[in-house]
Amino acid sequence: MTLGAALLVGKIIRVKVRWIQSLFLPSSIVAGTILLLLGPQVLGRFDGPLKGRGLFTQAMSTTWSALPGLLISVIFATMFLGQQLPSPGKAAKLLGPQLSLGTALASSQYVVGLLLAGFVLVPLFSASRMTGSLIEMAFEGGHGTAAGMRGVMDKLGFKEGGDLAVGLATVGIVSGIVVGIALINWGVRTGKTEILKGNVKMSLEEQKGLFRSDEHYSAGTMTSRPASVEPLSLHMGIVAVAILIGWSILEGLRWIERVTYGKTMIDHDTHLEIFTYVPLFPMALLGGVILQLIARKTGAERFIDHQMMLRIQGWALDFLIVAAIATLSLQAVGRNLGVFLILSVAGIAVNVAIFLWFTPRVIGRFWFERGIGDFGQSMGVTATGLILMRITDPHGESPAFEAFGYKQLVFEPFFGGGLVTALAIPTIYFTGIWPLFFVMLAIFLVAILSGLFYFGPRERRDREAYERQASSRTDARKGN
Repeated sequence: MTLGAALLVGKIIRVKVRWIQSLFLPSSIVAGTILLLLGPQVLGRFDGPLKGRGLFTQAMSTTWSALPGLLISVIFATMFLGQQLPSPGKAAKLLGPQLSLGTALASSQYVVGLLLAGFVLVPLFSASRMTGSLIEMAFEGGHGTAAGMRGVMDKLGFKEGGDLAVGLATVGIVSGIVVGIALINWGVRTGKTEILKGNVKMSLEEQKGLFRSDEHYSAGTMTSRPASVEPLSLHMGIVAVAILIGWSILEGLRWIERVTYGKTMIDHDTHLEIFTYVPLFPMALLGGVILQLIARKTGAERFIDHQMMLRIQGWALDFLIVAAIATLSLQAVGRNLGVFLILSVAGIAVNVAIFLWFTPRVIGRFWFERGIGDFGQSMGVTATGLILMRITDPHGESPAFEAFGYKQLVFEPFFGGGLVTALAIPTIYFTGIWPLFFVMLAIFLVAILSGLFYFGPRERRDREAYERQASSRTDARKGN
């Protein structure tokens, strides 16, 4: 109830306050910040009757702390439900350059983060070596992944990790919008954008996050008659089954681990158990894919509407962000402020560098329009990337949205909250920084080299062919 009321207040503030509109801050971040200020971390620090708890009871704070770990599974389970899943061959042909860019962005965050952990954060700040995974977890994964991994980090003794990750996710999503819009304005001024010409302008309704009176968008399709079962209830049931499939897979992997290599002792009281520390949400994503494949094979996919799944996903993400920020420990961030600032600056810098240097070399036409979406996602959440793409390509004239969508189908199961993100923390805990560093460095180099020497030349040939055709058409018109 309180979270919902705060979300409504956050939306009102977004509609009324100009500087929040100009930053495109989601209402959920505004709402979470309000609750954080009114809770034990800020208001509860002052002497008086509210000292120690702020306006909220301990039971409320405890409930809010548990919500992110539950809602993140809902978010990941809905990602592919109701979508057409392309064949691997078709997907590879359509998404090659986009996947190369996305993988370079994600793996570079590990490379930079682990290097900083090994040479700066651990020796100079006595930080946990697991801080090396926080940039990718928070920037690429966003608040959902950051909050979802909190339990795993707590189990492995990295108790400040959850708060640092949620704080970094907030930095990522805000700077993603601010830096992204600055890059778009630079791209327009320098002629890097092919569609936008002149100053970047958005309507007041778009800045407020509202639809114009003449705009009408469907929230979803009714796939069952309400007299039988409410369509929303049907889709929530489908999501629950997807999560149950993911849970069964995870429990199966944990059982296999226990009866095989999990018996190996690392030291006198620690077994080699990786999947014991893997959270549920990446397996929930896999459960959603399996359920979608079953639905397609059985002819039941017409009962699953992707737009309805997006609404469920958006609801879960909004409340997750509000709860995660509201329960953020400012003390934990303050105690590790140097680590926090270094990771924040490094995360922003590596994303901007990869976007500006690598994107035009791997993508031919519409490189800016296609690359800005991956930049936005690598800074916060998928929604950030979609916002930036919508600004640069408001009428969908480029293949940016299509290429981004196909990339997500291959990219999401691994990075940004997928299996790689889930396994990174326990891998660092058991093997140290450098094994994961060299794996990520190899992935980064493969992404860069395949982009520079395979996808890039092909894309440039396509761009040159298009330019020759355009030049020929121009000459023909002049001749007439």
